[in-house]
Amino acid sequence: MISKDTAATETINDNDITIRIVSPDDAQQLLAIYAPYVTHTVITFEYEVPSLEEFTERIKHTLKKYPYLAAEYQGEIVGYAYTGPFVGRAAYTWAAETTIYIRENRTKMGIGKKLYTALEKISQAQNILNLNACIGYPETEDEYLTKNSVNFHQHLGYTWVGEFHQCGYKFNRWYNMVWMEKIIGPHCTPQPPVIPFPELSKDWLASTLSTYK
Repeated sequence: MISKDTAATETINDNDITIRIVSPDDAQQLLAIYAPYVTHTVITFEYEVPSLEEFTERIKHTLKKYPYLAAEYQGEIVGYAYTGPFVGRAAYTWAAETTIYIRENRTKMGIGKKLYTALEKISQAQNILNLNACIGYPETEDEYLTKNSVNFHQHLGYTWVGEFHQCGYKFNRWYNMVWMEKIIGPHCTPQPPVIPFPELSKDWLASTLSTYK
């Protein structure tokens, strides 16, 4: 997922954006980014804005196995991205679903690309091979949903896998959903196990994320 096309309030130098690991203490800032997508868009099919407590628990749950990253500009979180389980069966362990949200007045600044690049590098270190994106897709663009997310993922090397028709109902309208995929590692036999995010080297993580400063 990625945000709709919203004009930015100022120009941000790419070098001024830093990427770091999210803490549960960031939940309020992240929820403030997410809430407008629930209430005003079909970028998420969720109907109700989750409570701060629920959103905090979602972050904690993700961090048990997967990376959860924030993009910062002058001390403000301007976007976030994370991976999670794809489907949930053991055989799908080497695939992960991606999610990304950008603050509505900070789009078109390269923040999404920076977050996804860091997320991909970490996923490769975990031995994850497939990144999958589930994206709301309008047959005709409207005020709630455009095709920007598909275009964003295509630009970053994701390919179209399939489309489900009129499976999401929100704001009294039916929307399609598509899956896109990017292969980020070789599929071997036997396949090395996936390394949970907390078990990655903290020194490696610090060095890797420092390249996005």
